[in-house]
Amino acid sequence: MAGSESDPPETKKARKIFVLDTSVILYNHNAINSFEENDVAIPITVLEELDNFKKGNENKNFEAREFIRFMDKISGKFTMTNWRRINGPDKGRFKVVMYEKGRKDATLVFGEDKPDHRILNAALKIKEDNPAKKVILVSKDINLRLKAKSLNITAEDFQTGKVKNIDSLYSGKSTLDNINPEVVDKLYQDGFCSMEDLEMEKPFPNHYLILKSDKSSALAYYNPITQRVERVEKRSVSRIMPRNAEQVFALHAIMNPEVKLVTLQGVAGTGKTLLALAGAWEQRRNFKQIYLARPIVPLSNKDIGYLPGDIQSKLNPYMEPLWDNLKFIQNQYGEQDKEYKRINDAVESEKLLITPLAYIRGRSISNVIFIVDEAQNLTPHEVKTIITRAGENTKIIFTGDVYQIDTPYLDSQSNGLSYLIDKIKNHEIYAHTRLEKGERSELANLANELL
Repeated sequence: MAGSESDPPETKKARKIFVLDTSVILYNHNAINSFEENDVAIPITVLEELDNFKKGNENKNFEAREFIRFMDKISGKFTMTNWRRINGPDKGRFKVVMYEKGRKDATLVFGEDKPDHRILNAALKIKEDNPAKKVILVSKDINLRLKAKSLNITAEDFQTGKVKNIDSLYSGKSTLDNINPEVVDKLYQDGFCSMEDLEMEKPFPNHYLILKSDKSSALAYYNPITQRVERVEKRSVSRIMPRNAEQVFALHAIMNPEVKLVTLQGVAGTGKTLLALAGAWEQRRNFKQIYLARPIVPLSNKDIGYLPGDIQSKLNPYMEPLWDNLKFIQNQYGEQDKEYKRINDAVESEKLLITPLAYIRGRSISNVIFIVDEAQNLTPHEVKTIITRAGENTKIIFTGDVYQIDTPYLDSQSNGLSYLIDKIKNHEIYAHTRLEKGERSELANLANELL
């Protein structure tokens, strides 16, 4: 909101000044609104860097464009070199900081003049000009935060969208030992039991249970509609037979028509993508289209432009794991089998579409079953954008490993998959399973455990 030409008066409560770097803006263009009544400074170097990111179809390009539009809107007809209100009386102020050197020069300390060091100089100058206020540099770049601390600048990660305790992230399941054998018998006989039978507190909706007595065991889940614990049966889907309890739970969530949002989390080889695709193919008649997408994260974070060939040739290496899973399902049938040919026909007619996630932007995802692979490489804002675009009769399945992040400004706590699991676990249309046992091969399991 644009104010008068004079600076707004100071409030009685001492404000902090947060200096944002480019990585924070590319992570969430709305980050400037996350600092309550405190002030936010944007080094002019950040605007210069955003200018380089504004063109393109990737999420970082979208974030850059949205932030530029936001700054243009809130600045109105005034300049941005003086403090201006961000939005409303409860918010702090913002301004753009010119490139000025203070008594300490980061370009001399680190021996190089580059954008990161100019951002550090902006933080140093703000700290020098505001000795009574706490100045904090906010960055998703760990190394920049370390450099800031070495210059006696307080530095923090951007906390919005960050899971506080990743080690206690919701697993989607519980194991209950010493269950009364009669309760297990009741589950097999009637298909359900009550919460009172299990003597347990009400779990999250669609929470899965491994129930063990001294004589037998059963797999079950809490149905939020019937408010009962119901047995989960092991079944093959698209001729893929689950190999452990977690895979049984994963397929149940995928096949449950009452569940519209599913997350599958686990290390490589636990079957996340294969199960999602098998379940989607089994339900293909219920949806107009199956989308299987993943974000493009090149090795060493190089742009795909350095690869030879046309755009399809550049993208194929990143889509190969998805094609491998589809081919595995197809090979469960003989080449003369109708189902084998149906898969080929579905790909040719784009009934089943494997594509980079960036290519989905702008498409309608109504009446679609939508699998997002490698979701740990998405920001919380990207995940929210995908889900909020879901129309009628759409089911979305996110798969990924929250500990295997391929993008430089995300980690196990701040990626979109962790954020989604943590925030949405108490909703009736959501189900989650953490897959723990690798089923790819003994060799793959050995690598996951020891290397």
